[in-house]
Amino acid sequence: MGFPANGSSQDKPYKFLIYGRTGWIGGLLGKLCEAQGIEYKYGSGRLENRSSLESDLTTVKPTHVFNAAGVTGRPNVDWCESHKVETIRANVVGTLTLADVCREKGLILINYATGCIFEYDSGHTLGSGIGFKEEDTPNFIGSFYSKTKAMVEELLKNYDNVCTLRVRMPISADLTNPRNFITKITRYEKVVDIPNSMTILDELLPISIEMAKRNLTGIWNFTNPGVVSHNEILEMYRDYIDPSFSWKNFTIEEQAKVIVAPRSNNELDASKLSKEFPEMKSIKESLIENVFKPNRKTPVA
Repeated sequence: MGFPANGSSQDKPYKFLIYGRTGWIGGLLGKLCEAQGIEYKYGSGRLENRSSLESDLTTVKPTHVFNAAGVTGRPNVDWCESHKVETIRANVVGTLTLADVCREKGLILINYATGCIFEYDSGHTLGSGIGFKEEDTPNFIGSFYSKTKAMVEELLKNYDNVCTLRVRMPISADLTNPRNFITKITRYEKVVDIPNSMTILDELLPISIEMAKRNLTGIWNFTNPGVVSHNEILEMYRDYIDPSFSWKNFTIEEQAKVIVAPRSNNELDASKLSKEFPEMKSIKESLIENVFKPNRKTPVA
């Protein structure tokens, strides 16, 4: 087919084709490429339009393709509940079309997916430290968004050119970004308090570029090791950013009354990614080093 064996690298200069120019991750990827001196172009084709993707690949001639496009819903995943066809078109049809076109051209696709396809269960109880592994079958289809993401992940397993990265509750040092999980929860009237696996983009997006360079494929839990709860994050926010900040908690049952679709809460086992990138920080360490220390507004004790 033309794509190298898993874990091999190449000699010719890299050229990345990125989908999701207007999205958060897509925008950050472009900045990272600039910082690393990697040539890149944003795709102009629509994911569900096969001929437009083929035209992009012919014009750009990339070495690797990145998919950070898709539908998460605005302002949140509840949007997907009332826009099911649009959600399928972007998250299933579009992603599969891109994977298929890339495979025909012998190209690896780095696909930013989601880990919000699991929820704590009897074999992976809250606080047990037992996380879901890459080969585990998704058990959360509470939201239509998650349902489409689980569907497409299952189908993509058949594409040996795809690297699926399960992102969860993404966080970055840009605390003004409304997509940032920290920004979201600081603006909520009330929050639940549940430990979860999360993705610190400042640390993990550069790792995804390195994964492309290593031609890694398959499914990867793309989260920092360990879990952190909503309250723990908000305590850090209070300690580092705003000492007067306060918040109120409510239960999942109370939360259910103000949202349309249930939300996923889980721990993902990040040991596969840690083995490949042993320098990766734990979630709490990464939060402090990559997010809160650079933004510190309170005096250093």
